[in-house]
Amino acid sequence: QVQLVESGGGLVQAGGSLRLSCAASGRTFSSYAMGWFRQAPGKEREFVAAITWRGNTYYADSVKGRFTISRDNAKNTVYLQMNSLKSEDTAVYYCAAHTGGSYYNPGDYTHWGQGTQVTVSS
Repeated sequence: QVQLVESGGGLVQAGGSLRLSCAASGRTFSSYAMGWFRQAPGKEREFVAAITWRGNTYYADSVKGRFTISRDNAKNTVYLQMNSLKSEDTAVYYCAAHTGGSYYNPGDYTHWGQGTQVTVSS
């Protein structure tokens, strides 16, 4: 079992940066691919980024070149560095453990964290 806790959200001006962290408990963390998703009010949860246990990364087109996902297996933590933030990045951000299938489909993830709010003011 893996339990996930996100942190690092907040209020930032457009063009600014934030780094989100997702701390995992459980000995099997390093064997999971991990993903970040986000959900804005009135919208469906959408894929942001994913990283395999080997460090291969995948990004949504909307964040490519601005966001970077990384992981530190020794610290059981996955990060999301967000630069050049835009108002449309405003959402609750969630991390989750991938269980197989598509990296882009939230249905292929489990052990969701509680989320952290990111608000970008224009």
